[in-house]
Amino acid sequence: MAAEVGGDSGAPKKGKKKGKARKPKKRPRIDMTPMVDLGFLLLTFFVLTTTMSTPNTMPVVVPPKITEKDEVEPPKIAEGKVITLLVGRAKVYYYVGVEKPELFQTTFSPKSGIRKVLLDRRQKVAQRYGKADEMIVIIKMLDEAQYKDFVDILDEMAIIQQKKYALVDITPEEKSMIEDYKKSIATRS
Repeated sequence: MAAEVGGDSGAPKKGKKKGKARKPKKRPRIDMTPMVDLGFLLLTFFVLTTTMSTPNTMPVVVPPKITEKDEVEPPKIAEGKVITLLVGRAKVYYYVGVEKPELFQTTFSPKSGIRKVLLDRRQKVAQRYGKADEMIVIIKMLDEAQYKDFVDILDEMAIIQQKKYALVDITPEEKSMIEDYKKSIATRS
């Protein structure tokens, strides 16, 4: 059965003058079946040829796993080239070096936050070792940190074009350093 628009049923109209019988006028009939077919063909064409949105991801290069069988000795790195970031919820604790580190706290603030700390540290590394790209950033996420904090710190690495950074698990010693730091801040207040 075809879909139609318009057309005449052929029945005589009521209320007309009697007398001479007139042949009823036929109105034009439009068959809508081809239009429906065309609509589905166009819909199919656009669905199949449209590219779906691709998810935006950040590339993270992960080194190969080192097993106990592999006798790989890590490279020796000067202590002054390394800065460790302990990322918490909307705040960042940081320290330089390994032996007797002094812990500091900052935020993700664009003017005076972690970006300024990293740029200042890079400048000191460049003065001491000759190259600014010698600085290595170690990123450790605290339990309280959220995914947004992780993305924020990786954004900071991209903004300052830091090429050497590593994501590492936090140690119990660093957790106790943070607790001691929080206690010392509370006693100052």
